[in-house]
Amino acid sequence: MAVVSAPSGAALVLVYQTGVSPAGAPITKQRTLNNIVYNASDQAVYETAHAIFGLSEYTLLDVYFRRTDELTNEA
Repeated sequence: MAVVSAPSGAALVLVYQTGVSPAGAPITKQRTLNNIVYNASDQAVYETAHAIFGLSEYTLLDVYFRRTDELTNEA
């Protein structure tokens, strides 16, 4: 029995700062963009995230490229 993985999807997760709390801590939000090309390069995804937020009033803090694989048992 061998388990086989196959790409099933990818998403771009953007964490950005919307303000500062009264205590001085950053207030953050997260936005997920689904249906990203699974085989897109890390560089392309990173540059796209920064290009998107170049049009925003908010500051981009973190970029995550979340790839999902489906595991099946090839019995």
